[in-house]
Formats: sequence, C-alpha cells, structure tokens
Amino acid sequence: MTGVPEAEPVTLDLLKKKMAEFAKERDWDQFHSPRNLLLALVGEVGELSEIFQWKGEVPKGLPDWKDEEKVHLGEELSDVLLYLVRLSDICGIDLGKAALRKVELNAIKYPLTLCNGTANQQNHTTTSPTTTTNNGSESG
Repeated sequence: MTGVPEAEPVTLDLLKKKMAEFAKERDWDQFHSPRNLLLALVGEVGELSEIFQWKGEVPKGLPDWKDEEKVHLGEELSDVLLYLVRLSDICGIDLGKAALRKVELNAIKYPLTLCNGTANQQNHTTTSPTTTTNNGSESG
C-alpha cells in the first residue's frame, strides 16, 4: 500500500522524490509555489493542533489514546512533514543538512553548562547567527 518495500529506509530524499512525482503526475507543479506550500503547511499544522486542542497535557507514548486517534495523529503529522519536505525542495533547501546545521547552532546557543535540566532559554549565549526576538521566538 505504501509503494515502499519494507526493507527500504524512509529518508527525506525518498519523500522528496515521492512528493515531486506525485505533484508532476497530477500537473500540480504549477500550484506549488513557496507561498502556496507554506499556506498549505500552516493549514495542516492547524489540523494537527486541533487533535491536541482540548486534551490538556498528554503523556509520552499517548497511553490513553485509542488506536484510531493515533492513526489520525500519524496522518496529520505526515501531512505536515510532506508539505515541509515539498516546500524545502521547491525552495532549493537541503532540509536534512539545514536541520543538522540548526541542531549544531542550538548546541552552541544553549550549552549544557547553562541549559542542562532547565527550560529557561534566557540563559543562551549570544554568539549564534540566529537571533532571538523580544517574545523569545527565533529568526535566522
């Protein structure tokens, strides 16, 4: 059903290829501008958020969730991932490399000596090329 042999690992490159083929077969490339893909991604994040909206804190592993709820969650997570992969492809960004770079930058920005065991992100260093706005969100 997935079109992927069980032994084949799922990679970002495989997803990128599958999404490109999917769009091309349907003549959807004409609609896949960065703006349109971003708006679709935001819509999918909204659908993902709805799943958690009234549940309060949810423990890891979702032990109290029904199988149908977990399947639905997997579908919405997949929608978000697929739009993100497609957007990065259309923008010419190697998402895997960009993500690894971001992890490295975050390790510099939030060193263990200042951040271990605390959620307080105010203790980060200021030498990172990523900037933090007054409300704590990141840019860059």
